[in-house]
Amino acid sequence: MSINRRFLLGALAALPFLQALSVPVQAEDTIVIGEVNSYTRLPAFTEPYKKGWQLAVEEINAAGGIDGKKLEVISRDDTGDPATAIRIAEELVSKEGAVMIFGTFLSNIGLAVADFAKQKEVLFLAAEPLSDAIVWSKGNKYTYRLRPSTHMQAAMLAEQAAKLDATRWATIAPNYAYGQDAVKAFKSELTKLRPDVEFVTEQWPPVFKIDAGSTVRALEAAKPDAIFNVTFGGDLAKFVREGSLRYLFDDREVASLLTGEPEYLTPLGNETPKGWIVTGYPGTDIGTDVHKTFADAYIAKWDEAPKTGSIVGYNSVLSIAAALKKAGSTDTDALLAAMEGLEVDSPTGPFVYRAADHQSTMGAYVGKTDLVDGTPKMVDWVYAEGSNYLPSEEDAAKLRPAE
Repeated sequence: MSINRRFLLGALAALPFLQALSVPVQAEDTIVIGEVNSYTRLPAFTEPYKKGWQLAVEEINAAGGIDGKKLEVISRDDTGDPATAIRIAEELVSKEGAVMIFGTFLSNIGLAVADFAKQKEVLFLAAEPLSDAIVWSKGNKYTYRLRPSTHMQAAMLAEQAAKLDATRWATIAPNYAYGQDAVKAFKSELTKLRPDVEFVTEQWPPVFKIDAGSTVRALEAAKPDAIFNVTFGGDLAKFVREGSLRYLFDDREVASLLTGEPEYLTPLGNETPKGWIVTGYPGTDIGTDVHKTFADAYIAKWDEAPKTGSIVGYNSVLSIAAALKKAGSTDTDALLAAMEGLEVDSPTGPFVYRAADHQSTMGAYVGKTDLVDGTPKMVDWVYAEGSNYLPSEEDAAKLRPAE
């Protein structure tokens, strides 16, 4: 036999072995889930979220896992870059054997991973991004979203704003998709409830680059009765400080998106404004038995109070576990069928993933900001059920592209 013939036969014999090496090896008693988020870019928000999903995985596995199989989450840092997020998602599916992907915080990364999920036909649970486009204008068969969207939370604030005497409103929001969507939704929902209101000025500072002095002067010059605020993080702190110094908030109502979330509220410290109407998360002040059990377990494990991200991470894994149990399989088609109308019990109450637009009905808390014994807090809060702030499933389906 010639050397070339022996080489060819040997190579052909080795093919099954080589092919086996290219297929992800997954233990029979383990279900691998891939997770992507901006841990180094946004640690203040993503680390509590990670602690939340880690706690849920630990509890589920301690209780026997999914039909006897352990959940294993392989987590990767996308560094805040959409291209990196897509590359990581590909590696998690093709090399690590992940049966689905969850996570992301920034809306542009959530949209990028959603497109990846569509192209690769893999389930993606968008845990934290708020963009309405994820489930509406750019929604797809393979993407579901957990957290209440920009539209939902703006509508919650509009409902409270409609009860005020204010008729002249000003808005301030970062000049990119999230801020633009929030202002559009708030204006639309408020004018439905109060046709007599008018919007006298809109301020659009660049995200994380606010010129607080000029922005506050422009708002003051418009003489509004009330302000709708969408700034967050460092921009929010600068806006609050400058507005307080210039008495912008004196005798004016403010409705402020997300400001009641501990990630945003706590850093304001003694500068916390009093009486702003906000969406957020009152953490350990929630007195239901199921939430107290979650909060106690979280504090025992991490020695800190849960934040908004904590409950989002926890509810994400509860959703994944519920889908796996309902599907009885890790097959993508079975998981997709399970996600339609999936019911999940959680520390914040039960919610459902709507079949029409893939949005969950998880709600948010609406209350007011205050300083209580020197600590920033949400007070006078209520839980706003998410389903009450969504269009009907029939109308929502019309907002999605045809598939």
